[in-house]
Amino acid sequence: MKFKRLFLIVWAVFTALMILVVQGGVTSQEAFSPDNRTELSGGAAATVSKATKTAFAQPIKNLDRKRRRVFVFGDHLFNTQWVQAPSSVATLDGLGPLFNRNSCAGCHVRDGRGRPPLPHEDRMLSKLIRLSIPGQTEEGGPLPHPLYGGQLQEQGILGVPSEGRTQITWKEEPGTFADGKPFSVRQPSYQFTDLAYGPLGDEVLFSPRVAPAVFGLGLLETVPKAEILKQADPEDQDGDGISGRPNYVWDFAKQEKQLGILGWKANQPNLKQQIAGAFNGDIGLTTSLFPKPSCNEGQADCLKELKFGEQPEVSDVFLDKITTYMRLLAVPARRNLEGVSEQRGEKLFYQAQCASCHTPKLVTGQTSEHPEFNNQVIYPYTDLLLHDMGSGLTDNRPDFEAEGQEWRTPPLWGIGLVKNVNKHTFFLHDGRARDLMEAVLWHGGEAQASKEAVLQLSEPERTDLMAFLQSL
Repeated sequence: MKFKRLFLIVWAVFTALMILVVQGGVTSQEAFSPDNRTELSGGAAATVSKATKTAFAQPIKNLDRKRRRVFVFGDHLFNTQWVQAPSSVATLDGLGPLFNRNSCAGCHVRDGRGRPPLPHEDRMLSKLIRLSIPGQTEEGGPLPHPLYGGQLQEQGILGVPSEGRTQITWKEEPGTFADGKPFSVRQPSYQFTDLAYGPLGDEVLFSPRVAPAVFGLGLLETVPKAEILKQADPEDQDGDGISGRPNYVWDFAKQEKQLGILGWKANQPNLKQQIAGAFNGDIGLTTSLFPKPSCNEGQADCLKELKFGEQPEVSDVFLDKITTYMRLLAVPARRNLEGVSEQRGEKLFYQAQCASCHTPKLVTGQTSEHPEFNNQVIYPYTDLLLHDMGSGLTDNRPDFEAEGQEWRTPPLWGIGLVKNVNKHTFFLHDGRARDLMEAVLWHGGEAQASKEAVLQLSEPERTDLMAFLQSL
């Protein structure tokens, strides 16, 4: 009888542990299978083994001569510093009149991740402020601010005053791990100064955003909608506390709503539109998708400058070439697969239910014009869905169907190389987290249970978890 009772106790404990892992979205057998521990994060053709400062800027393998020429030219456009019109090179002018940066690479340095300004910097270089007021456009998107539009543009060409400046102050919020080790996270607050075109007003809604890394987007774009939607559980019918849901956004080429897959709020349906939107909002350049210049009513000096230059300022040929360039950017290989600390950290990642949102594995479809992207098993560690991240991370600004507290699960592939590429370790949508652990500690809402699990880890276990994330 004693043996039988002992057996039942052991079996109950084992079953409970299995339930914890299954609730994390994957069974223990699947989570720790050799298939999930692979260096081929981007699949066979779109993974490159490079960990230097150019790790995010590599093309996929074995490009034919034609596509390599397009890639090289697109790379040139990505790094081009656009100038004020009229200039000697009409195809590369038209900057502004209001803008944030004068090149794509100005925000996405080496195709990587932006950051908040450092203490000695007097303006934001790879971070911006989205603006709107309550309400929606006809397409269902955020309603632009009547004076400042959809984005605070902190630079202007000669003769056009910039819209204003952003000042960020930080407040430390202390906490303690279960083992007594203290930590601190920093909370940003924002003040807008030197506003050249009038007050923002009490109704203004704003959202700070750092520039995300741009590699691997061609693969994510190829994942079938059904593959994404099958993971959605908006009513949390399985009761696991995770209720990821899709964002449906306006496709300006098709003139209809489509599933949003890219951007911090999954507010873009495809890469081409995301690029055209960045040209318009960040650099002040018009395209056939967004032909309206970055001037608003009441900005007389800005409107006066629109008589110069050709329209659209970025031709469809150039837009297609830079889109192809970004689609063909490869994904860095995962590293240290056999590391003992990394493997322990991987187990902790699943046990904390992190994989419920940061889904390790996705399978691409068959719609890409680049055959290397079709039918590929990839490991981006995202479900491409919106999740409620709690009041601590809310921006209180709706974006199509995304609410203020909701953010798309960001991919984790390559996250351990940000320091190598971009010389910083600032994370989350606004760069408030100074390292990966601080990013984890800001998780709330649907991720509250995962954060609580991490708070209970010992210091060696926390080291292992960070080692795993650094290996991605």
